[in-house]
Amino acid sequence: MSKPNIHVAIALLFHQNKVLVGWREAKQHQGNKHEFPGGKVEVGETPADACRREVFEEVGIGIQQWHAFDIICHEYDDVIVNLHIFQAAVPAALLKDIQLPWTWFSRPQLLELNFPQANRGIVQRLAWQQAIKVSDDLKHLANLPKQKLLYWRVEPNAACKVELSEYCIEQLGQVIVNWELWKQLNTIQQHAIAAIHLKQSQLMQLQKGDLKVGQRYIAACHDIVSAQHAQQIGCEAILLSPVLATTTHQDATPLGWEKFQQIAEFVDIPVFALGGVVPTDLEQAQKHHAYGLAGIRQFESIQ
Repeated sequence: MSKPNIHVAIALLFHQNKVLVGWREAKQHQGNKHEFPGGKVEVGETPADACRREVFEEVGIGIQQWHAFDIICHEYDDVIVNLHIFQAAVPAALLKDIQLPWTWFSRPQLLELNFPQANRGIVQRLAWQQAIKVSDDLKHLANLPKQKLLYWRVEPNAACKVELSEYCIEQLGQVIVNWELWKQLNTIQQHAIAAIHLKQSQLMQLQKGDLKVGQRYIAACHDIVSAQHAQQIGCEAILLSPVLATTTHQDATPLGWEKFQQIAEFVDIPVFALGGVVPTDLEQAQKHHAYGLAGIRQFESIQ
């Protein structure tokens, strides 16, 4: 006898580095576990419409602007679920309307919660590591701890593809590459890469709907306009720079922590501080609304 095959819309709601999470009652399928808002797609309903409806019914807020996050098919012992996942930012004006028991959790906290098995990949994608090493040397990947990412900043060429092929799929899950290099990789490598990097010039040429669903994008931004655009088109994180003076970009005017915070608070996706920062600046950066840090020279010692 074949298993039921159902389609479910899932909503990932973000506000200021936090994600909205609820709790499934024991009587529900996969009960006594944490959950994201969502529910079954009704007959004649699109997944996006189902997402809007479920959020209004369950959470109590109406959000119109959504980005497709991913589509995941997971087979349980008793049912096959097709998760149609969408993401959206929650404006501050709607926070008071959110119904209990929905609760905001930081992204690292998501790793400590008990989600259904089908949601594990979503959680891993939301919980970014909090340190990014920027380097043109891929050999750093061999000893890179799991809690770090490596942005391999190189000009794309055929040799890059060969060098990447020397590393296993699990290791590629810690590598960020620029969009131009990512387009030259094979399908397996593309899917394994931790995130696609967009230069600000690349970012500003893209519109909502241009990003590939199921891939994670991190955008380089230098001002509030580009940061806002990154969120509007569906990027999942931002590298905001330069925070402080650097020897590599001496002509660039540093933002300073105050302006950095003003920009970071304007968006609801993780913002990494880049430029003149050192690993020990994490606590200070987080006080100014940074999610994490990224660096070049001062980060060479990260292991």
